[in-house]
Amino acid sequence: QTTASNTLLAARHVIHSSPGSPPPPPSLSLTRQGKVGGIILFGENVDANLPTVVASFQTAYAQSPAYDGHPLLIVTDQEGGQVRRIPGGPMSSAKQIGQSANPAAAATQPGASGGCLPCGGGFYRCVWEGFGNTPALVNTCGPAFITSQQAAGVLAAAKHFPGLGSAAKDANTDVKPVTITLALDEMRNVDEAPYKGAIAAGADMVMASWALYPDLEAKLPAGLSVPSVQEELRQRLGFKGVTITDAIEAGSLKAFGNDAERGVLAAVAGMDIILASGRNATQGEGDCECACCSVGEWEAVSLF
Repeated sequence: QTTASNTLLAARHVIHSSPGSPPPPPSLSLTRQGKVGGIILFGENVDANLPTVVASFQTAYAQSPAYDGHPLLIVTDQEGGQVRRIPGGPMSSAKQIGQSANPAAAATQPGASGGCLPCGGGFYRCVWEGFGNTPALVNTCGPAFITSQQAAGVLAAAKHFPGLGSAAKDANTDVKPVTITLALDEMRNVDEAPYKGAIAAGADMVMASWALYPDLEAKLPAGLSVPSVQEELRQRLGFKGVTITDAIEAGSLKAFGNDAERGVLAAVAGMDIILASGRNATQGEGDCECACCSVGEWEAVSLF
């Protein structure tokens, strides 16, 4: 394949971000060139012009050499409670849903599955393990939430595999390295257990954790780890959907090179989508160009 075709193939696997609203010209220009695999929206990107902004991205993508008839992927965190990037539900946080009298019903409350839809064009919403502190409760709420939103046409992502429930209260992989020192059996029976329910419910996507799990992989965080992604998630749990990284610029990854070098490690580990969320319109372009050297990892991948 040519370098140009490799660039387009790699670009399909990189989600970009940008500061504020409207998006800066480089964001739309890169989209028109076919160098953007999707856009993530944060609160600063959302105002009354959001439908117009989304439409402009879709128009630019439709003019690109990467366009294959499917819309550009537009993604956001819409977890409920304080984490609601765009107008709409769910109004309750995952914790509030888990504490309700009927958690499974609350997880399918009006607005819990449709908050992303008015803007159009391939949204996914992240689902997290904040419903409670027991696998049984999370397994009650998570699958109901996933089923509800996917029935409404919203892609669902369960995160952060294989689980962060045992992390210290102040642990934050966005800022610093985090190590989860659970024995493998305990991790599988507790932190990882809700993913069985999510996968059985047909979750479209799984976001991997940037924490280190020594009993799975001694040196690399889960999202950069072949044993975590390909062996544990794909082979042992049988997940057939799409894998997505957490923010590739996370502080916990400083030891693993720059963003683009981390992207290569993620691709080799088996991650399908790289999330470049630094609010830098050209961040994802660098990730894409470096990731071209791993394009063979992605040649057979059909995302959706």
